[in-house]
Amino acid sequence: MASSDFSATIAAWAEKTKQRMEDVVQTSIQLLAEAVVERTPDTGGTPVNSFQVSGSAMPVMHAGAADADAPDGSKPEAVNLAVLSVPLGGKIYMGFTAPYAAEIEYGRDGQAGAGMVRLAAQEWQDIVGRAVRETD
Repeated sequence: MASSDFSATIAAWAEKTKQRMEDVVQTSIQLLAEAVVERTPDTGGTPVNSFQVSGSAMPVMHAGAADADAPDGSKPEAVNLAVLSVPLGGKIYMGFTAPYAAEIEYGRDGQAGAGMVRLAAQEWQDIVGRAVRETD
């Protein structure tokens, strides 16, 4: 009987640990996406509205993608990763569909880029640490 209780305890711990890992990954990706969106400058065409997250493929740039502000002038809603159904260890793709987003990221004609993606990516370790604390 004791062996059965021990096995059940270990199985419950393993399941709880797996769920915690999934929660940390989901929260980390959410925070990363939010950091990119927050760093994306309002340049009139608001490329922030073209920011997408996918569990199946990299978002594809195309002309006319999200060239206008949201009707109320707000930034997009927080990325909902739960609907992506990406398994632990799976790939999540983030990107802009507006073609001029690369110019904003890297700069053009001697103008410095905003670096919204690169700067957010540099914070990855801090983002994961924050996600660990938030999912405790």
